[in-house]
Amino acid sequence: MNAALAGAEVALVGLFSAKDKEFESKLNLLASVVEVHGGQVVSRHVQRRGVSSGGADKMGDAFSRRTLLSPGRAREIAEACRQRGVGVAVFANPLTDHQRAVLTDMFGCPVLCGEDLRQVRDGRPSRHGRLRTPRRARAQGRQ
Repeated sequence: MNAALAGAEVALVGLFSAKDKEFESKLNLLASVVEVHGGQVVSRHVQRRGVSSGGADKMGDAFSRRTLLSPGRAREIAEACRQRGVGVAVFANPLTDHQRAVLTDMFGCPVLCGEDLRQVRDGRPSRHGRLRTPRRARAQGRQ
């Protein structure tokens, strides 16, 4: 079980292409994984990237290198998480360490992605089975 999720109220977040007709199924699967880890899903936030947002070639790309989402949508979700008192936000999308650090600060709670919740077959946590520490904190820990 992921200790960060045990007993936590969780917000699910995802950026999906407008072509992706299975986004609700993906969020439902992620919700079930969160619940297996002891979290309670209290909200879901989706941003769809359509053709009007940069053309068909960019439908699968992030809106922002800092937050993955568009700045306005990221602020909206952050406000909702703070108002609800969400303990953890879990993204359906992979996140970089930088995105994770920015979103954690913005949302006011730890931010994970679905990859963090995966386990290897022998029961040991995968390399994603823990909270990631921002690079700056890791560098300070080595000193």
